[in-house]
Amino acid sequence: MVELLAPARDKRSVSAAINNNADSVYVGITDYNMRANVANIEIEDIKDISEQCHDNGKKLYVCTNTIVSDNQIEKYKKQLVKLEEYDVDALIISDMGMINVANKHSIPLHLSVQANITNTEALKLYKELGVTRAVLSRELSLEDIKRIKKNSPIEIETFVHGAMCVAISGRCFLSSYFYDRNANCGECLQPCRQEWKISSTEGKALVLSQPECNDIEKSRLLSPRDMCMIEHIPELIDAGIDAFKLEGRARAPDYVSTVTKCYSDAIRLYENNQWDELSAELLPKWKNELKSVFNRGFDTGFYFRTPKDTSYDNQATYKKVDIGQVTNYYKKINVAEIKLWDMLEVNDTIIIQGNKTGSVTEKVSSMQIDGKSVEKVVNDSVGIKLENVVRENDHVYKKVLLDEE
Repeated sequence: MVELLAPARDKRSVSAAINNNADSVYVGITDYNMRANVANIEIEDIKDISEQCHDNGKKLYVCTNTIVSDNQIEKYKKQLVKLEEYDVDALIISDMGMINVANKHSIPLHLSVQANITNTEALKLYKELGVTRAVLSRELSLEDIKRIKKNSPIEIETFVHGAMCVAISGRCFLSSYFYDRNANCGECLQPCRQEWKISSTEGKALVLSQPECNDIEKSRLLSPRDMCMIEHIPELIDAGIDAFKLEGRARAPDYVSTVTKCYSDAIRLYENNQWDELSAELLPKWKNELKSVFNRGFDTGFYFRTPKDTSYDNQATYKKVDIGQVTNYYKKINVAEIKLWDMLEVNDTIIIQGNKTGSVTEKVSSMQIDGKSVEKVVNDSVGIKLENVVRENDHVYKKVLLDEE
């Protein structure tokens, strides 16, 4: 069976991944991960997260995949002692120096996509260095991956969903040039996602956009669409890939929840020999759900061809509006007491997120105040019957479809 590996930026996202059938979760720790601006987990929190994953039969991988200096290596040596003590299941690494010091510990090593692995000979070398799995370059085609897998001495992992980088294996210097922020140390500010044009000294302008859409307002040739391979789960499994990786350690828990569930359901459908029977019905549903959360439009990356479609920024179909917080949950009757600081009506859809709850979505069928049914509430405490278990202090958001604004 193929392993489904989900991203997490915080404890809520970890729970969202676990609750939606991820087989493993990957997180980043402060100073050593490629999402340093938005996805930092303190080393002390890894203990609790590791226990949570293992209690639920899941694995935990920790990203330490930046390029580092000598001073950072010395600090990393101390971090490794704790990561080993916390029983993490693997480290995701790209720097050779970090691989060398990590080999002195018992934690399995997975090679990051930053290493840009494109051939079997490289995998043979990394095996000698103690690596047990490698994330292959995103620039490989499916046929390339099949050939590599056939002769690979270690497990292989590939990305199947999420953001694509304009630079080969993320080795980009735009952020360093414009903002003095090193992308290879996890500080990328994504200037590639902006609109660009080139002007000559003679006043002539080159607009960086598709020829059929020569519009400065949509000049995002440096911004590729997101990868989405859910339609091609059978081909990927048949290729022998050991683990499917979902990109998104900078994304919110509801993103993790939605994407993980869609891909988990798709994998189980194929592994249960029901793909031919049910995929035509379920694929449109999954694709609509994937489109509802953060995305820049979808493509299949390099799996079948060189991608040429560009992205016009986030194309999610809804946004979350912060409206309240759970103040109590009555488990015997499945009712949450929620303190609202915004308006909520019957038939609205809410998203509830918390460290243990993860991210759950519910349609409000009824509300009560002091035992009396109400249709609309503003700035008050209200009781709402739920299907899912939630917890005190969970955050509550209203799901607002963007075409309703």
